[in-house]
Amino acid sequence: MSAQTLTDAVVTELVADATAAPSMHNAQPWLFRYGQRSRTLALRADFERRIPEADPTGRALHVGCGAALLNLRVSAAHHGLETATTLLPDPSDPVLLASVRLDDGPDVRLDGGRDPEASGGRAAEEELRALHPAIADRHTSRYPFDEQAIPDDVRARLVRAARAEGADLVFLAGPHLETVLGLIRDAEGYDRGDPAREAEQEHWARYTKTDAPVDGIPDYAFGPRDAAERATNRDFAGSVPVPGRAHVPFEHQPQLALLSTGGDRPADWLRAGQALERVLLAATLDAVSTSFATQPLEWPDLRWVLRDPVHGTGHPQMIIRLGYGPTGPRTPRRPLDRVLTIEP
Repeated sequence: MSAQTLTDAVVTELVADATAAPSMHNAQPWLFRYGQRSRTLALRADFERRIPEADPTGRALHVGCGAALLNLRVSAAHHGLETATTLLPDPSDPVLLASVRLDDGPDVRLDGGRDPEASGGRAAEEELRALHPAIADRHTSRYPFDEQAIPDDVRARLVRAARAEGADLVFLAGPHLETVLGLIRDAEGYDRGDPAREAEQEHWARYTKTDAPVDGIPDYAFGPRDAAERATNRDFAGSVPVPGRAHVPFEHQPQLALLSTGGDRPADWLRAGQALERVLLAATLDAVSTSFATQPLEWPDLRWVLRDPVHGTGHPQMIIRLGYGPTGPRTPRRPLDRVLTIEP
């Protein structure tokens, strides 16, 4: 793609794909600014959309913005663009989370030929490009999955997807799995006992008979309630009864994976978000549905216990529930004119 064909319409498509990423409570805490001369997209945090009770440090906000950044890179590869990404490019401006320069693909020479030394770049871009169809299909599913185990080869692909973005993904088993399941339920109880957190969660719940939501979690995406009260999903209905909501059994043994990073600073959180979304897109291509169990990550004392009891390394950034079942409905997104600014 040449500079002449990198139009505002293409930039808008890139950002539309970016904003399809998941974020805590679907708050969508991101803003994008594109400079036409520099061909650079700036990803900025929208701190007005942070969730201070459950995410006081902004860790989850950064993870969500990192997921949007990965989608942006995938979309750029789909459009034949190479991205030069810098995380936190200005230490004096913590709102500026990343800058992404958009250039011609890595194998394009000025004479129109192909650069034989760019095969590594082409391979990396092709891996990203292959993920693009999953952006529109990936949805969080708060529905029951069946008991079918995820095959080893699929698990290995998801582990590699996380590693490609500098994170580790471990599928939980045995006592570690039971410990994490217990921590999820403990954290859900803590949340219910904290009026401020309950009010914050309710603030992001959307009831479509009275709202036309562009963010938050709409009631049609709450999913059914677990008849055994063992589900790992956050229940956005809280204590509010939802007429006609089903009570059904969920999987007896949830398949959970823990995503971790070596560090625990804002740049690590952004890397975790990119790894998370790469895992989710890869899972979608393998027809694996996903959701999240973030509750114990939001309590510092519980988050520490999530660590691998054998190795004890890494900082837990996300708990992913995976399985075979409904993919979940599409949740709303903010209009692009509210999140994208294009400048000369």
